[in-house]
Amino acid sequence: MSASRRQIREAAFLLSFEKLFRDDPLEDIFEAARAVDDFDFDEEAEKLVREVFDKADELDAIIAQFSDKRAVSRIPKVNLAVLRIAIYEAMYDDRVPVNVAISEAVSLTQSYALAPDVSFVNGVLGSFSRSRFNNEYTADNNTQ
Repeated sequence: MSASRRQIREAAFLLSFEKLFRDDPLEDIFEAARAVDDFDFDEEAEKLVREVFDKADELDAIIAQFSDKRAVSRIPKVNLAVLRIAIYEAMYDDRVPVNVAISEAVSLTQSYALAPDVSFVNGVLGSFSRSRFNNEYTADNNTQ
């Protein structure tokens, strides 16, 4: 049985969040998560995590562009993990419409972060989305 896109995204979020606290290679993060057996994840979740971390610098530059009040280094790790996945999906996964990436990011934030973080994540992603529709930002037009 394959996992739903929502389950893949949540597993990728949890793995990404863990990675933000550890300098270990991703394979070690995956192995440790399997050993604990706290949650299920599959190859698709691993693939999403790898792709997000491969593009972390680009994703962080985009986050910085649309985060008016906080530098990326000051964004709580839970929010950073959510934002990276949402922006990655919006830009690179044709199966995920931008509005779905935003909605799912807000849902993850509601589940794992504090109430004010929901507004922050929604605001950053809303600005990112509006700029994409206005052609102010593309992957080739990284201003940071």
